[in-house]
Parts: sequence; C-alpha cells; structure tokens
Amino acid sequence: MNKTTISKIIKYTLSLALAALFVYLAFRKVEWAEFVSGLKQTRWLYVALFFVVSTLALVFRQERWRLLIKEFDPEAKRLDIWDAINVSNVANIVLPGAGEFVRCGYVSSKRMSYDKAFGTIMCERAFDVVSVFLIFVVALGFMWEKFGGFFVENLWEPLKAGMDFSLWWIAAPVLIALVVFFIMVFRFKDRFAWCAKIASTLKGLGSGFASIAHIKSKGAFFLYTLGIWLMYLLMSYFMLLAVPSLSNLSLLDALFISGVGNMASVIPVPGGIGAYHYLVALCLQSLYSASWETGILYATLSHELHALLIILLGLISYVRFTLRKKTAGER
Repeated sequence: MNKTTISKIIKYTLSLALAALFVYLAFRKVEWAEFVSGLKQTRWLYVALFFVVSTLALVFRQERWRLLIKEFDPEAKRLDIWDAINVSNVANIVLPGAGEFVRCGYVSSKRMSYDKAFGTIMCERAFDVVSVFLIFVVALGFMWEKFGGFFVENLWEPLKAGMDFSLWWIAAPVLIALVVFFIMVFRFKDRFAWCAKIASTLKGLGSGFASIAHIKSKGAFFLYTLGIWLMYLLMSYFMLLAVPSLSNLSLLDALFISGVGNMASVIPVPGGIGAYHYLVALCLQSLYSASWETGILYATLSHELHALLIILLGLISYVRFTLRKKTAGER
C-alpha cells in the first residue's frame, strides 16, 4: 500500500475510534427501561413534521447550490443537483468529508470543471460556518444568563484547553510554507508543467469560491441560506414537541440546542454519531434538568431519523441517477 492509502486508513480508523468513544460516553449511563418508556410516549405527528422540514432544508440547499453552479453551467438540471447532494450526504455518513468530492463528480461537466465545482462547495461551507456562528451569537445574546454558563464550561473551556499556545508554533510555519509554495507555483507556472497544473486547479477553486460575487440573484442566495437554517431550527423544535417532557421548551431553546448539535459537525466522527448524542444530552441535562435518558431519546430520534431520511433519499437518487445515465448512454 502507498503512503496515501495508509494515511487514509489511519485517518478513518481514528475517526471511528473517536466515534466509538463518544457513543460509549453517551450511552453508558442510559437506563433502557426509562428510554423505552419515553419512546412509547413520542408524539409521531411532530416526527412527521420533522421529516417535512428536514426535506425542505435539502430542497433549499439544492436551490442555493444551483445558483452558484448556474454561473458556470446554465443548463445544470435541478434533478442532477438534487441527486448529487443526496448521494454525497450518504457518503459523508460513511466517510466524513468524502461527500464533497462525490458531489463534484456528479455535477462536473464540460462547462464546469471539477475544481470549480469544489470551489462552489467551499463557498457554501463558508456561509454555513458563518450561519452556525450567528446562531450561537443570537442564542447567547438573548439568553446569556441561561446558556452562558453551559457554553463557557462545556464548549469554550474545552476548546480553549485544546488550543494550546504551542500549537501556533506548528501552525505558523505550516501556513508560511503554504503561502510561499503557492507564490512559487504561480511564479514558475510557465516553466514547469506541474506548476501550471496546480495553478490551474487553484484558479478553478478560486473561481468557484468567488461565484457568489457573480450570481444575479444574491437576494435569493441569502434567502435560501436563511431557509436552510430556519428549517434546521424547526427540526429541533418539532422534535422537542415530539418528546412530551421537553414540549414546554421554546423556539429560542430549540435555537440553542440546534447550535449545540451543530458543534458536533466540527468533531471528525462519521455523521456526528456519538458526539451529537453526547453534546445534546449534556445540554438538556445541564440546562433543563432533563434526565440523561430523555436527552439521549431526543438526540437519538433527531440524529437517527434524520440519518434514515438521508440514506433513503440517497439510495433513491443513486438509483435514479445511474438509470438516467445508463439510458442517456444507450441513445
């Protein structure tokens, strides 16, 4: 095996090990009789609404990405973009980060190269990171007395402890080396073929990332972004209503809980499994005096039902896309 393969094996092994650790931490204290009792009391009408808004979030995401893609490929079809997103979501559950590369492969065309497609995804992700940050700012700003202690003790302090000052002595030279490397690549692109290839790829990524500056419907882009995160908020809220002992919580509570859940996406585990359950259950227990079983029930319903929807839509999209390509190839 080459070094790249070995590196990937080590990466995914560590990712699975970290997920297993979080699953252990989340479920080791669960009293299963209480968990099952809570599950029997679940209000399934609100679960159905959870599925509706989850699907709408994907629709808004597809429409937002389509706005960026149209700058390079005006003939890009909604169904192809929808299928690309659904299949990539399944890939991300299995291998964190792999879905972004899958997405690029599905929508790449003669008009839009692979690197430009990847640039549009980078642009999307940048807006998502900003959105998560704003969710936290809004939730903390409105209810700091309630959420502040939990944020500092369970999120900020561990993050701060992990960012030991000595890490900067590693990060700074690496950053400087990358800057120098990129400068040299563009400086010698006319002399060396490999420099020209890297420079072309970087330009494609830059074009894709900057596509937001060229789209005609910037208002629509921001509305779709708002729609995505509004649906995520409603997903959290409807699931709170589905669990009777949590149904007294407000939309603002759902906003903070959703923000805590999104923090799990920062942790490199497949699909946020374990990390999401632990953080959300800890939040519900610490802030709302919910039992650990109630917190795990809420987290399990939210995470696993959403994963089930993602897998189902991904399989449908994969089959449909494959058959459509096969039919087109036979013509």
